[in-house]
Amino acid sequence: MTSADPLTLTFENFTYARPDIQSLTEEFNTLLSSFEQASDGETQLAVLERINALRRHFSSMYNICYVRHTADTRDPFYDAENQYFDQTLPAFEALNDRLYRALLASPFREALQQRFGAHLFTLVELALQSFTPEIISELQQENALCSEYTRLKATALIEFEGCTYNLSSLTPIEQSNDRDTRRRASAARWAFFAKHSERFDDIFDRLVRLRHTIAKKLGAPNFISVGYARMRRSDYNPEMVAAFRRQIREYIVPIATQLYERQQRRLGIERLYYYDEDYLFPSGNPKPKGNAQELVNSASQMYRELSAETHAFFQRMLRAHLLDLVNRDGKATGGYCTYIPAYEAPFIFSNFSGASSDVDVLTHEAGHAFQVWMSRHHDMVEYHWPTSEAAEIHSMSMEFFAWPWMHLFFGEDAEKYRFMHLNNAIRFLPYAAAVDEFQHIIYENPELSPQERKEVWQRLERAYLPHRDYDDNVFLRAGGFWQKQSHIYNMPFYYIDYALAQICAFQFWKRSREDAAGAWADYVRLCRAGGSLSFLDLLRLANLRSPFEDGCIQSILGEVQRYLDAVDDTAW
Repeated sequence: MTSADPLTLTFENFTYARPDIQSLTEEFNTLLSSFEQASDGETQLAVLERINALRRHFSSMYNICYVRHTADTRDPFYDAENQYFDQTLPAFEALNDRLYRALLASPFREALQQRFGAHLFTLVELALQSFTPEIISELQQENALCSEYTRLKATALIEFEGCTYNLSSLTPIEQSNDRDTRRRASAARWAFFAKHSERFDDIFDRLVRLRHTIAKKLGAPNFISVGYARMRRSDYNPEMVAAFRRQIREYIVPIATQLYERQQRRLGIERLYYYDEDYLFPSGNPKPKGNAQELVNSASQMYRELSAETHAFFQRMLRAHLLDLVNRDGKATGGYCTYIPAYEAPFIFSNFSGASSDVDVLTHEAGHAFQVWMSRHHDMVEYHWPTSEAAEIHSMSMEFFAWPWMHLFFGEDAEKYRFMHLNNAIRFLPYAAAVDEFQHIIYENPELSPQERKEVWQRLERAYLPHRDYDDNVFLRAGGFWQKQSHIYNMPFYYIDYALAQICAFQFWKRSREDAAGAWADYVRLCRAGGSLSFLDLLRLANLRSPFEDGCIQSILGEVQRYLDAVDDTAW
């Protein structure tokens, strides 16, 4: 670690050194022995802080490596470092496993619980349900397969009309005002997936079988309960999620279908094909005004005016160069936010393409970054982030809190963007539910063949996305669309969290239009809490209704539909 104040450094100067897992293990075990032999709670707390320092350092090195690797997946140094972490992370998890067992066995649990709260022990118990040293080899293989999937997508080179695109840079072409261009650009994207479909199938098949093996070694009948424990879900279960999906089918799918029909009429076309879905207006989708730096300047103004907390947060992001927004060849697809505790540094990663999604991802990932910035005071790394369905409330709600400043990004098209944003938020929910039900079926039936998995996806599309028409695209008609969804490969059971969080974000949207100051105060309180409470307890803290509660979805839909119906979209 450099002698300079870490909070004054820019990301380029963050020190990276591969953590030696052997020496780390020795130091960790020595400290853990001191923890177990402590004669009072104060001594245990002091030792635990030293253990947490080790954990924060390892996490920092991993996340610096992860950012630099995904920034250029072709960089041989960080590719090798990423492979090292693929092999090493399970060993580090084994150290955490030992710590968790010591925490549960502590004779001074009351003092620990008084210091950190009861939820830490709930998280610890769930962690023990999803790990045993006997699965380290399988976890290493799982990590390697996830990295293989990420690299495969990141290295896509798609030829289209004399130019070469990657999966991110092709997006604006797929939203062209010219329908035939949209059709051909979308066909080019899916031709890449069709060409590599067997490899995508093979990666996923190996992942499913590995995860089933992991479940059996953990004493579970299949991977579903293990997946829920990995997600640290403590106050709801698969049956509650299934009921939530049924509500989406019953209440959301009809509204989403009407929105697609409205779009078809707006565009003046006889049939809405898959390549039309993301093109909402005959005059073209709203596009942000300006280049990446200008969008960042607009975001800086927005966060300065939104609140003192967001202003301080975003200035920290700018000073330390904690945003990597511009698409490049070799850069991993998508967007994410991570956290580097040694530098108290959130990091936002995305692939700007010139489309409205640039603003979506900037506000979305800034919501994540703001939350972890506000909860960085928690000593336990388990509390830096909440469970993911709660974490997505921060991001999706920030998208709505940003609405009053959309004129900075879209000028005269600000209202057009707001209509599209709310429209797309509703239309997203059925897809999220389909992805989640797909994963439940897959892991209940790990022996399914690649062809049978595609048939499952076709059946779910008919239930959740009845409007969808793939025209003459053979690959998509055969059930291949899901292969583009990285969460299905890399983060099983995560995707429904977006839907749960979206229902909560709608509540913040509704309340912000009625009482902006009150809604924002509840949001900040939610962010400060980090992961110190369970999902449903966090909702109570923020005065939000549970998405599982009867009547919750219907109570929000009325306001959303009234807003959408009041907009004269024929002018666009």
